[in-house]
Amino acid sequence: MDKLRIRGGRPLAGAVAISGAKNAALPLLAASLLSEGELALDNLPRVADIATMAALLGELGVDVESRGPRRLALRAASLRARTAPYELVRRMRASILVLGPLLAREGRARVSLPGGCAIGPRPVDLHLAGLEQMGAEIALADGYIDARAPRGLAGAHIALPSVSVGATANLTMAATLARGRTVIGNAAREPEIVDLAKCLNAMGARVSGAGRDSVAVEGVDALSGTAHTVLPDRIEAGTYAVAAAIAGGRLELKNARPEPLAAIVDKLAQAGVAIERTADGLRVSRGEARVRGFDAITAPHPGFPTDMQAQAMALMTVAEGASLMTERIFENRFMHVPELSRMGADIVVHGASAMVRGVPALAGAPVMATDLRASVSLVLAGLAARGETTVDRVYHLDRGYEAVEAKLAACGADIERIRA
Repeated sequence: MDKLRIRGGRPLAGAVAISGAKNAALPLLAASLLSEGELALDNLPRVADIATMAALLGELGVDVESRGPRRLALRAASLRARTAPYELVRRMRASILVLGPLLAREGRARVSLPGGCAIGPRPVDLHLAGLEQMGAEIALADGYIDARAPRGLAGAHIALPSVSVGATANLTMAATLARGRTVIGNAAREPEIVDLAKCLNAMGARVSGAGRDSVAVEGVDALSGTAHTVLPDRIEAGTYAVAAAIAGGRLELKNARPEPLAAIVDKLAQAGVAIERTADGLRVSRGEARVRGFDAITAPHPGFPTDMQAQAMALMTVAEGASLMTERIFENRFMHVPELSRMGADIVVHGASAMVRGVPALAGAPVMATDLRASVSLVLAGLAARGETTVDRVYHLDRGYEAVEAKLAACGADIERIRA
């Protein structure tokens, strides 16, 4: 397996081009199943999860054509399969997003129960319960979800018992081809949901309320193709903002949009990090002074994102004073704590909260990535540490970050990939 080797203690300076949002691109790719027309997607990130979803769509019969390093054209004129196999689905939990579109268009879908990062239970119950309310017949057997809608899906009022980005996306896509009106209550408000609705409406769907806690969808008979540009990745932008904060120096985050980053920007400002808008993004800088401790509680958007929790905790480890991180979205998402502790971090976990007492400096050490965001938190810690850090199992990192070592090295970091 590849590793990253980092020699810390070097401030950063330069510009980072923020890639398209992985968490927006994955449902957009799945949306290609809803139409026989061509869906052209631009600004796709070059990460493993996108390749996995493209391979899965190809398995189902979607014609996937590359038209550049970040552009795919997808055409699902005729589907040859309705089964998403375990061999592909096990690599990525977002594969469940093909369930709603397949069922809506074909009246039948068989999807393996998904895999992905081991950060606690992320059940698909909300997806299945919502589809059942729309008239689907669902059975679980041999590790697969077998869903049928022989009479098609029908609109329904669905009240999600908890906010779920995946369920909101899946049910929204399914509802576009359902008979009548569907209302999804307690819907996720993430920018990625707004981006999906924008694309679906360009395909001829009638989605309203995206970005609010109630999404309404008026079903239509068919959707057409369109061209759509994926929005920039707010989590990648937040990660590089933390990189500037933990290593010191100044980074220009090209294409970063300030509004989706408001909760992250607020916490960095509390820590004493300077953040300015620029003509095409954000400028993040930190001088010689240590950052200050701060508290954060993860919450659905517009709250502090769980996908930034590990990165923020890495910054807390070198902040002046004590900080408190509380995780309210996923269980078992503190797996980076033992690895940060190997580098000299002072962290005590009590249930869903972690008390972090900042130390003057971390020490480089061999560490192991356990999931996507944990892996990048260890890279960030390595930037600030004295000596050499090696991060093992970086295939987790490659699922969601495009060329992280190249982007950091271009800004002065001493970082390299060691090929297995």
